[in-house]
Amino acid sequence: MISYIKGTVHRFEREPAKAVVLAGGIGYEVQMPVYVYDSLSGRGVRAGDEIEFELYYHVTDRQPKPQLVGFLHESERRFFEQLIQVEGIGPAKAAAALVFPVSTIAAAIENGDTGLLNQLPGIGSRAAQKIIATLQGKVAATALLRDERVASANGSNGATPSVSVQSEVVEALVALGYRPVEAREQVDSAVHRNPDAAEDPQSLMREVFKAQATTRAAFSSGD
Repeated sequence: MISYIKGTVHRFEREPAKAVVLAGGIGYEVQMPVYVYDSLSGRGVRAGDEIEFELYYHVTDRQPKPQLVGFLHESERRFFEQLIQVEGIGPAKAAAALVFPVSTIAAAIENGDTGLLNQLPGIGSRAAQKIIATLQGKVAATALLRDERVASANGSNGATPSVSVQSEVVEALVALGYRPVEAREQVDSAVHRNPDAAEDPQSLMREVFKAQATTRAAFSSGD
């Protein structure tokens, strides 16, 4: 199975979004979600440039021709793999649907936002409801990757340390019984109050709990 490729761009096309990557003298056709193409296009990627993809490799008895779907980061590929677990969402449909960054789509899933999901090509109301029913509560960490989205637009490769720290704290809060959306809101608020805490999970967790203690104290004093 092929899970990663690094090589030279031979062709780079929008419709359908794909690149032919030359690696080891072989040209590999890599499909891309639109948001991946847009991010690379924004960087000015063109034929002759070096490029690398995290790959999802798909082949079945019904579809013997191998299909490669390329992503900029492993976290995006993991989200794609979760999305195709939804009944009726295969790799081709999922790749065509991802016109927004995965963080935006994951946040919509966690918030139960069918309106945004209905904007994805090929995703109607029933499919949107199935996606939420299957994945809500499972993609909170992906919803936090908004910093990675900005890094991608600026040409940075990979998530920033603060993104993985925030994801870790969200997962810890969920394990303690918080709803995923509530956990994300608590972490976002803590980072907003104290950006320095975003670099260390223990500091960030303390910031979350400190704010909760302050809120409880203020509520008690008002009784």
